[in-house]
Amino acid sequence: MSITADRKQELIKEYATQAGDTGSPEVQVALLSERITNLTEHFKTHAKDNHSRRGLLKLVSQRRRLLDYLKSRDEARYQALIGRLGLRR
Repeated sequence: MSITADRKQELIKEYATQAGDTGSPEVQVALLSERITNLTEHFKTHAKDNHSRRGLLKLVSQRRRLLDYLKSRDEARYQALIGRLGLRR
């Protein structure tokens, strides 16, 4: 269910805005999206795992807040990020 260290480094490299960037909204949203995807796959086989479902809802809310923040600060970066991640909004 968790992200491997290698995969996490790949995501950080791919979405970083500059070298050594791990805290930008783009990186954070990409990492959250990866975790959300992993949990969604987990629920296909473990439908009654309500404890993890609560964690999933928290991750989705956190991602939504980060996206709202990015949209209020820089609309172009927001549009580029949701395009790269394939998010609906």
